[in-house]
Amino acid sequence: MVLVEFLLLYLFCFVVLACRTEDTHQIGLRIILMVADDASCSSRNPRPATIFNNPYSRVNLYGEEIEIDYRGYEVTVENFIRVLTGRLPPSTPTSKRLNTDEHSNILIYMTGHGGDGFLKFQDDHELSNSELADAIEQMWQKRRYHELLFIVDTCQAESMGKLFYSPNVVAIGSSAIGEESLSLHSDREIGTYVSDRYSYYAFQFLESVTPSSKRTLYDFSQLCSFSLCQSTVITRSDLFRRDIRRVLVTDFFGSVRHIIPGPVIEINNSTLYENNTLIKH
Repeated sequence: MVLVEFLLLYLFCFVVLACRTEDTHQIGLRIILMVADDASCSSRNPRPATIFNNPYSRVNLYGEEIEIDYRGYEVTVENFIRVLTGRLPPSTPTSKRLNTDEHSNILIYMTGHGGDGFLKFQDDHELSNSELADAIEQMWQKRRYHELLFIVDTCQAESMGKLFYSPNVVAIGSSAIGEESLSLHSDREIGTYVSDRYSYYAFQFLESVTPSSKRTLYDFSQLCSFSLCQSTVITRSDLFRRDIRRVLVTDFFGSVRHIIPGPVIEINNSTLYENNTLIKH
């Protein structure tokens, strides 16, 4: 699951990059993308329908594979919490649902404007760290996740995970309480920055990760030193039951499910696994 809330163009980039990373690894994961503004078609964008996170590398991040599930004024605190907890109207399509269970690993990535204990939605509303903590506890009680990785890139990001109290949760914030989260790569043509420091270096790290990679969640938590990010990346893992030094990054970014097949059944010259899919004709 990926959530994004932003005002400036550059804040969109890493969420698209995260989706591209998952797609590159060819993972059977469900990505729900929330985008509060249409940066690709913004009047400030001199290259409509394109997104770049580096003015020196003209790789369009906004390709045909990017699907936005919640956009504009659909991106609200209420809808975000409803997606997490599954409290959605019956008419809600599958594409807007987080259909997970107690075997699911979930990644929540949030970026935008925030402060000590809150992240802003649509300039008028805020998601508090207590609301987020209670929503994740509801997920745990309703068996909607097995392990959860929460990443937030905003000012004073550490505060958003400070009140978590549910099992099997790791929280990574791009800045400590009292610190700002800074941007990177100014594009003079559009007059703004096109990436956040933490987001940019996180993507550089993930670009080197393959489905067979042995890089760990601890490695990921150390990807951005203070000299690179100019802020202190904070990782909270006391609620997690495993040692993050032994947790593969691919458990959240690009994992492959290992399915143990049942007995082989022969039907009309076709080979099937019982309770699984056709594997040979």
